[in-house]
Amino acid sequence: MIADSHCHAWRRWPYDKSVPDPDHRGSIEALLYEMDTHGVSRASVVCARIGDGAGGVGFGNDDNNEYVANFARKHPDRITAWVDVDCSWRKDHHTPGAVERLRHEIDKNEAKGFTHYVEGKNDGWFRSDEGEEFFATASELHVVASLALSPQWLADLRDIATANPTLPFLLHHMGMPKNTGSGHDQGEVNEILACAKIPNIGVKISGFNYNNSKNFDFPYKESQALFRAIYDAFGPRRIFWASDFPASRDMLTYTQAIEVVRDYCDYLPQSDLSRLLGDNLNDLLNNPVLSTGQFH
Repeated sequence: MIADSHCHAWRRWPYDKSVPDPDHRGSIEALLYEMDTHGVSRASVVCARIGDGAGGVGFGNDDNNEYVANFARKHPDRITAWVDVDCSWRKDHHTPGAVERLRHEIDKNEAKGFTHYVEGKNDGWFRSDEGEEFFATASELHVVASLALSPQWLADLRDIATANPTLPFLLHHMGMPKNTGSGHDQGEVNEILACAKIPNIGVKISGFNYNNSKNFDFPYKESQALFRAIYDAFGPRRIFWASDFPASRDMLTYTQAIEVVRDYCDYLPQSDLSRLLGDNLNDLLNNPVLSTGQFH
C-alpha cells in the first residue's frame, strides 16, 4: 500500500486570492481524487491555519483543524488529521498556555497527531520549562509530533526526543538544509544526520523541489543526494514518503512526487521502497506509541 505522510487540505486556497478555483484547489475532495488516481490508501493531513496574511496571502483558514478533522471522522480509514498547534503564524506561538492549547486541539478534534512549525532562528523554546512540558504532554497523549524545523533547532530536538522516547518525531521535507546552488551546507546536513542517533526521530521524504537549487529540475539531482545520505543514516524504517500536495503542485505533480523515489532511487531494495512508500506510515498510524523507543 502507498501512504502519504505529509499533504494538506484547505477549505479555500491560502496562497493566492486570484486563482480561479479557490474552493477546490486545496480541498479535501481534490486530495482524495489524487489519492484514488495514484493508488494511495491513507494520508496524514498536516493542518495549517494559514491565509489572509498569516502564512499566506490567500484566503484565511482559521478553521483548518476542524475542517480536516471532520473529514478524518468521515474517512477514518483514509484520512488522519495532524492538527496545527501553536505554529509560527499563530499569535499564540511560543506564548504561555501551550500545554493547554495542545490538549484542547487534540481532544476537540480527536487528532492522532499535531504539527508545529517554528521560525528559522531558534528561540530556545524547546529547552524552556513549558517547551519540555509541551512535548512530555504530547507523549502522554500518544500522538505523533510532526515538526517543521530548520537545522538550528535539531540539537534541542535531539534532547527533547531522548527525554520522550515513546513519542515519534517526524521532520518535514528532509530537514531542508541550506542550498546555495553548489550543494547543501554540510554542517546543516550533519545536524540532520545526527538525528539518526536518536531512534524515535524519523524523516519525511518530501520536498525534493524545495531542497533543489532549481525547484523545477526533476528528478532533482541535489535533493537525491540529500535523500541518499538520509537513507544511509536512518535506514529503511524511519523514512516516510510524502507528496506535500497541494502546496507543491506548481513545481511537481502528485505522480512526480511518487516517481522521484519509485523510479529514480534504483539503489533502494524493493522491501525498503515498500516501507518508504507506505508500510512505515501505516505501522505508525496503527500504533503511534513507540513502546520500545524505536519505530516499528
